[in-house]
Amino acid sequence: MAVLGAAALALSATPAMAGAGITDEVTLQLGKGGTLHVIEKVGGTGQLQRTLTTRIRYDEGNDRVFQVSGVKGGKLEGDLLTVTAPATVEYDVKGAVAPAGGTEELRWYAVGGWKVPVTKATVKVTGPGQVQNLSCFAGDLGSVTGCTTASMDHEATEADFEQNYLAPDHALTVIVGFPKGSVGAGAPILERRFSLTTAFTLNTITGGALAGLLVLLLGGLLILYWTRGRDARVAGGERGAINPVQNGHFTPPDGVRPGQIGTLVDEQADVVDVTATIVDLAVRGYLRIDEQPRQAYDAPDWLLVRLPNASILALLPYEKALYDAIFEGRDAVLLSQLSGSFGGHLGKVRDALYADVVTQGWFARRPDTERTRWTTIGVILIAVGLLATVALAWFTTYGLLGLAVVIAGAALAVGGQYMPAKTAKGSAALAHTLGFRDYLFSGDLGEVPEQHRVELFSRYLPYAVIFDGVEHWSRVVASVTGNGHQADNLYWYHGPAEWDLSKFAGSMRTFTTTTSGAISTTRQFRTL
Repeated sequence: MAVLGAAALALSATPAMAGAGITDEVTLQLGKGGTLHVIEKVGGTGQLQRTLTTRIRYDEGNDRVFQVSGVKGGKLEGDLLTVTAPATVEYDVKGAVAPAGGTEELRWYAVGGWKVPVTKATVKVTGPGQVQNLSCFAGDLGSVTGCTTASMDHEATEADFEQNYLAPDHALTVIVGFPKGSVGAGAPILERRFSLTTAFTLNTITGGALAGLLVLLLGGLLILYWTRGRDARVAGGERGAINPVQNGHFTPPDGVRPGQIGTLVDEQADVVDVTATIVDLAVRGYLRIDEQPRQAYDAPDWLLVRLPNASILALLPYEKALYDAIFEGRDAVLLSQLSGSFGGHLGKVRDALYADVVTQGWFARRPDTERTRWTTIGVILIAVGLLATVALAWFTTYGLLGLAVVIAGAALAVGGQYMPAKTAKGSAALAHTLGFRDYLFSGDLGEVPEQHRVELFSRYLPYAVIFDGVEHWSRVVASVTGNGHQADNLYWYHGPAEWDLSKFAGSMRTFTTTTSGAISTTRQFRTL
């Protein structure tokens, strides 16, 4: 039986003893039930220490453990036994007996671990039955070199062993067999030895348990999504035809504004939703966008101008929050001035947008809090799974079961992004919105009266920002003519000198990109 590195012994002794060595006379009394009582007489002088061998390698996955207790005449700390020689030490050992063929076999490392030579060691063994066989080994732990002598008395009630010399760190191992059933000790004491291979053992039991747990957990997540995360169905929810002009007036889809549409479609209040709202406020007459003149290598910039005759009472809460954040009591502000300073206000605008879609009745609960709730639960489940994996891997061979919980937690953390669910009213609004998107990109502008074209085409532009169609719809807006001549400006967008609508598509594309970057940038303060 191989030995698991168990017996490196630290020793401190007087200089005289270090050269002379010590003697060790050991008596082993094996009782019923398998408890071994040890009486050890250590000859010499000075303080000595030895590490008792309490653990050896048993097989590929387990160690055999010897439990030492009831120490008298010395001090035991962990495996380290300290005595002051000459001394008589007594202690009990459990786990030293195990079945072996037709016998019950006592195995104990009776002498060993000293850092000085043992000039003479003797061991006497008695037990509850006659000795049937015996053997002994001297040398390193696990050595197969026989000891000096091994014998039994004529009645086979006692076994005696002797070793004339043991080098430092060497051991005298004695093995004595007793009749089966005479001791009644049972199996040896085993402890599983940790290794990644055994901790994550894949066999019929662990594989079946893993598959079953995954089916249970992931199936539960699917049921959760089916009951909580699906949009409510709406009768006749197909995309409806869009009539952009009714009774000679522009009519947006169900009166829904661009920022609302953006939040409805992807269930997130994105920066692009805020950018589209800024364009929408300009188109509706709350502010004007003035493109600033620049040299060839200057960064583009725009002046946002507050229009005095606009009534802010008609603004929705998120629009009012955005309007106030832009101007902050000013009548005009450069877009470049918002870069870094607007980031602190963006959260309030997005928060108001989330509240708005609930107020509209499109969601029963705020999409952001719904995502956060389920993602947080998923992260907690991952943490629980990791702790369970460590515990199962350390103490058992079922570490794979903990990984199933980790997988389920990861699935919930990712799936939490899809948990916001629209109400029937929200689903109907989405169906109409998707139909409106199809109209925007169909190229079929219908019979729009000339006097309504500037307003209509401009009015649709913020929605094109949401649907990532700025380039396409800006060209539509630029195609508007007035009195047979190319217009120099729109009522809500002014360009610099020598600018006309032929440049509008490029200007609008740059404006939306720059605006999204400016309002989402947080100023970084440098520490000196």
